[in-house]
Amino acid sequence: MNDIQDRNKIKAPIGGSGAGLYKNTLFGPTKTHKKQLENGMVHFGNEQKLEAFPTKITDKLMYWAATKPDHTFIGRRNPITRNWEKLSYAETLEKTKSVAQYLINLEFSPDETVVILSENSLEHALLVLASVHIGITYTPISPPYSLVSDDFGKLKHCLELMTPKVIFAQSGKVYQKALELAKTLFPEAIIITVDGENGIHFEEMLLTKPTIDVEIAAAKVNSDTIAKVLFTSGSTGLPKGVMNHQGMWCANLQQITQVFPFMQQQPPIFIDWLPWNHTFGSNHNFGLALYNGGTILIDDGKPTPKGIEETVQNLREISPTAYFNVPKGFEMLIPYLENEPALRENFFRNLNILFYAGASLAQPVWNRLEELAVETISVKIPIITGLGCTESGPSAMFANWGGAFSGLLGVPVAGMDVKLVPDGDKVEARYKAPNVTKGYWRNPEATAAAFDEEGYYKTGDAVKFLDEMNPDKGLIFDGRIAEDFKLSTGTWVNVGVLKAKVISTGSPIIQDVVLAGLDKEYIGAILFLNADACRKLANLNSEISNKDAFLHAEVERFINNWLVEFNKTATGSSTVIKKYVIALEAPSIDLGEITDKGSLNQRAVLKHRADLVTEMY
Repeated sequence: MNDIQDRNKIKAPIGGSGAGLYKNTLFGPTKTHKKQLENGMVHFGNEQKLEAFPTKITDKLMYWAATKPDHTFIGRRNPITRNWEKLSYAETLEKTKSVAQYLINLEFSPDETVVILSENSLEHALLVLASVHIGITYTPISPPYSLVSDDFGKLKHCLELMTPKVIFAQSGKVYQKALELAKTLFPEAIIITVDGENGIHFEEMLLTKPTIDVEIAAAKVNSDTIAKVLFTSGSTGLPKGVMNHQGMWCANLQQITQVFPFMQQQPPIFIDWLPWNHTFGSNHNFGLALYNGGTILIDDGKPTPKGIEETVQNLREISPTAYFNVPKGFEMLIPYLENEPALRENFFRNLNILFYAGASLAQPVWNRLEELAVETISVKIPIITGLGCTESGPSAMFANWGGAFSGLLGVPVAGMDVKLVPDGDKVEARYKAPNVTKGYWRNPEATAAAFDEEGYYKTGDAVKFLDEMNPDKGLIFDGRIAEDFKLSTGTWVNVGVLKAKVISTGSPIIQDVVLAGLDKEYIGAILFLNADACRKLANLNSEISNKDAFLHAEVERFINNWLVEFNKTATGSSTVIKKYVIALEAPSIDLGEITDKGSLNQRAVLKHRADLVTEMY
């Protein structure tokens, strides 16, 4: 307890700005152990022991339905009336059992699953809970795969991998084309929609009377039963399905609850937009609300110019006890908090923490959030983050104390063994714990490649100690071992695929490229040009220097026109290049910018040409 109290009385934040105490939020202990091996590896963990956790998440649903049946578990605004439609724990359990019975009646084979195509909703939640309760594997597929894609390539891949017996969409009309594809691939699959279009009406599931079969099926579920498959593109072209076992999900929720014990003191209230096809929104936020007997209200907004208005309207009404977002979401929220005192009061009133994930939070945004809290409630709200991934369910470590700063990852959760493995000039974090996946769905090759010889999951995240002499101060983020990176929105950029496209479409002028944008809003490109091709384009003789050829007006015109055409085929922020800069000096093999094979070293170029990156941002 002394450790918790000391953490909450920090007066001089390590990385924040301004004086002032932090809100007296109850955090878990952060005392660590560190073991250095002779081979240079380090084992790093939390001295706190992982406490017992349930077999499946719906054990918590049954517990809360019995102990506080009338407490609101979940709610969402009716899109027409705009009124909140809410379900208590007792109502949620009752409906969950009806949906579970409907699924039992369909007689799933071991290879068949439930696939959810659409956004967060009450019906989505009930189908999730029913599937998990009786041990039927489900997967929520990213809605853009159904609504934005031109060729449905990723949707087709996910469907074929999952072999669904039931396919759910909120609106049969909105998802019509995706459902037509699904029906073509799996003509025997049952299509369920809330509006009843292009499928069976969801109401039929709710009208099913549960029998003893639900209890029998639930009793057979164990911690090794696969609850869900969450798709992540990671560093590959096609999504990989991360298996989330029942025990993995519950173990991580217990770990997170030990990090944030204030959630046990007061039932949490979340208002949240983060999509349930991602581990942050589903495993973390949805799971934490249910695990701790709290309330989760679905925010149909998002951090876009249009979507932010919906989010702000909800925050004018709801006072969350913890607020989760991606960095871009916090950045877009700040002007509203600055201009609306009433919104500010409502937002900060009950907050224990602000929590960001998906990318690093820019320090100016961090500082402004702290300043607004002080202006409103006279204390700072601790801003929390950590490190994790879909494969760790998601949380592996947290900086759970006031006075952290952007990039500080903190210390491992209870029961997590972090192995730090040297890799060139960086150190990779690898995980072994009950909350780590057993592998990828129907993909033994990817599973084998993801783990080392000791069974540790290889994250590809580079880290280092803030203070080698005091590991309790935690780890800080040091980039990625691999080239791929995330934008500030949390969107992955597949460097290999995008780089190949740049070179193929920009040839012969563009010879090579290094992509930038880690934790930035957009992708920037450092272009390495072919000097001879530039001279030819601009009708220059061979005596003209490379630099003059690169900067010629005809070359500039070519690249500008190329960029316009290139972005016409982009499908989103992960494939749009907004700015470029021309590298006037050839890559240096001495600095490691170019390998002996002639290929560019992305990490080295970004390191040694940081001035060019700064220029683009």
